[in-house]
Amino acid sequence: MAQSEHFRSHDDKIVAAYFEEWSIYGANYNVADIQKSGAANDLTHVLYAFANVSGTGQCAIADSWADYQDPYLPSVNGQPYAGPLYGNFAALLQLKQLHPNLKVLISIGGASAANTANFSTATATPAGRAQLASSCIDLFLNGNIARGVSAAGLFDGIDIDWEFPTAADTDNYTALIAEFRSQINALRAKTNAHYLLTIAAPAGSQNYSNIQLGQVARHLDFLNLETYDYHGTWENTTNHAAPLFESPLDPARGEGLTVDATVSAYLENGVPADKLVLGIPAYGRGWTGVPNVNHGLYQTSTGPAPSPAGDSLATDGVATYRTLATLPANGYGLYHDFFSFADWLYSPTATTFWSYDDPASVTVKMLYARLRAPGGLRGAFEWAIKDDDANATLIKTMARGLR
Repeated sequence: MAQSEHFRSHDDKIVAAYFEEWSIYGANYNVADIQKSGAANDLTHVLYAFANVSGTGQCAIADSWADYQDPYLPSVNGQPYAGPLYGNFAALLQLKQLHPNLKVLISIGGASAANTANFSTATATPAGRAQLASSCIDLFLNGNIARGVSAAGLFDGIDIDWEFPTAADTDNYTALIAEFRSQINALRAKTNAHYLLTIAAPAGSQNYSNIQLGQVARHLDFLNLETYDYHGTWENTTNHAAPLFESPLDPARGEGLTVDATVSAYLENGVPADKLVLGIPAYGRGWTGVPNVNHGLYQTSTGPAPSPAGDSLATDGVATYRTLATLPANGYGLYHDFFSFADWLYSPTATTFWSYDDPASVTVKMLYARLRAPGGLRGAFEWAIKDDDANATLIKTMARGLR
C-alpha cells in the first residue's frame, strides 16, 4: 500500500500555523481574526490544537464548547452560523469556504501529562493502536463529532503531537504512525481524497532519539519541527530561545541547541528535507536581574522576567510577539546576533532581557529553509497564531521569505 506522497513542487512551500482552541477565551482571538489579519491569504495549513487521547485509548474532544457548541463566535464570511455545528469548527469551515485550498488538520495530544500517559498505554498493543487510529479517523476525518452533529469536510488530516515518547515507546510509536497511515490509506481508497498525516517533531535530542525518525517519516506527509525553546528560564543564564546557528561565544556551544543542529539530526537519520517544516515561535522568553554586559546576552539573572505591561497572555518569563514588538519604543534596545542569527531585547534600566523571533530573524530562517538542502525544506509553521500581532506580521514574513 502506498506510503505518504512527496510533493511535486518545491516552489509551493507550506506556510502553516497552530490555532489553539482556547484562543477564544483569554486571548479573545477567533478564527475570524485569521481572515481579518490577512493571514488566511498566505496560510496553506491550519493545525487545530488539540484533541485528547482518553484513558480508554480513543480520540476525544478536549473542549466541546470551544470546538463545536459556542454559537457566539464572530462570523468569518459574514454569514450566520446555522447549526447544529457551531464553535471553532463551524468558523473553520467558513474560512475554508473563503480559501478552498486551505487545509485544516486536527492535532492530537499536546503537552499534558494525561495525554502523554494515555498515548503510551494506548499504543502498547496492536489492538490499542488500531482502536486509537480508528477513533480519531471516525471523529475527525469522517466528522462524527457528536450525536446529530457532523463536521464532515472540515479536517484534511491528522497531526500526532505525542510529547514525548520514551525509549520504551520507540517501537510502539513507529507502529502507531504506520497504523494511522494504513487506516488513512484505506479511507482514501473509499473517498478518493488525500488525507494528510503529520507529527509535531521534538527539537531536543533527548526526545527525538526515542523516535525511529527515518522509519516514521516514510509514513508521513511532513514533520512539524518544534525548533524553539532551546533555552528559557529553567536556566539562570540568558540565551537565545530559538537560535539558527551556534555561536562561538555561547556557553552552551557543543550541546546541539540550535535549529540547524536539529535539522541536521533529522536529515542524518533519514528524514527527507522536503518533509521538514521549520517551527517559528510567536512568543519570547525573558529573564530579569540581568547585568548590563554584552547587552544582557549570556549573562546571569535573578529569575524570569515579569510579564510586560498590557500582555494579558504573558506569564513570568514568557511574552507574546505582539507585545515584545512594542518594547523597542519603550526603553528596550533591539540587538542582533550575527553568529546565531537571533535577535533580542534588553533594557539596562529594567535589567531585563527578552529573546524572541522578529521579522529580521524570521526572514533569515526562511532563507535557510530554502537553501538548507537541494530543493529546500518543506516550509515553516508558527506556534501559535494568536500570539502574532494584529497584522499577522510573522506569518506574512514567513510567506514572503519562502516564496
